[in-house]
Amino acid sequence: MRTRTRPPTMADVARHAGVSLKTVSRVVNQEPHVRAALQARVQAAISALGYRRNEAAARLARGATMLTLGLVMENISNEFYARLAAAVEAASAEHEALVVFGSYEESPDKERMLIESMYARGVDSLIVVPSAADHAWLAEHAGLTTVFVDRVPPGLDAADAVLLDDVWGGRAATEHLLARGHRRIALISDDDGLSSVHDRASGYRTALLAARVPADESLVVRGVFDPGRVAGEVGRLLDLPDPPTAFFATNNRAAIGILHALRERPERPAYVGFDDFALADVFNPGVTVVRYDVSRLAGAAVNLLLNPSPAPRRIKVPVELVTRGSGELPPT
Repeated sequence: MRTRTRPPTMADVARHAGVSLKTVSRVVNQEPHVRAALQARVQAAISALGYRRNEAAARLARGATMLTLGLVMENISNEFYARLAAAVEAASAEHEALVVFGSYEESPDKERMLIESMYARGVDSLIVVPSAADHAWLAEHAGLTTVFVDRVPPGLDAADAVLLDDVWGGRAATEHLLARGHRRIALISDDDGLSSVHDRASGYRTALLAARVPADESLVVRGVFDPGRVAGEVGRLLDLPDPPTAFFATNNRAAIGILHALRERPERPAYVGFDDFALADVFNPGVTVVRYDVSRLAGAAVNLLLNPSPAPRRIKVPVELVTRGSGELPPT
């Protein structure tokens, strides 16, 4: 497996030069009262390592020993958020930054409380996976730097965001099922007020339209978050007089709910999930998913946060379809 070489940090420069981190900070930020000999040692180390100044260094110049970033997510118990938190922490460590976490448990009120609480405690750089609620209130906090991940914040168009190519993923998943002969394809999604869910569903509908397959709204399930509820909805759909022969799940919880439902059923519909999850390749058949690099998502967010710009920026992270068997089953 290819390993990524991390960029040198200020701590690396300090070790190479044999000086303190504070001395490196003073030299990098051109502060006075650093002896010429020390300056020369630090500059030589910077040249040897290829170090480049980052926002963490600027923060050190203002007297803080480490930059602290905030990460506000929907639910840390969900595997996607756990992986995102680990990836953000790893990406932040490369910039000598510490990360504090908070989960708002699908409550917009708690989301706002977490953000304002972090800001009040001096955490003024945040990565947020936003809820479907209006975020116009963030404009009240002029000193807060925010980058959004996975979703566009409603009510705040002029914002930095790192997004997945959700439309492509939804279309690729649906086209994959159509290519296997399926025409009754159900959509299982959560809150379609979220831009990611909306875009994945848009990809699903685009694929059906291109194949001249009418979209049957009786096969569309919205607003289900819990795998148990998903399992109930899947069972209901399979009991229809003309049931679906395939499913597209817009997140990993929905895919797990499909697995729960099929455990007690004789039917074997095809299904594709969006988001990979642990043991997805262990089931028989393995779960076909739309997958992406979480570390790339996190790294882009941290980079935007540490390099602010007056103009809003959008980064789109590519996704891929991984076939494991469940999406390749034929109609029955």
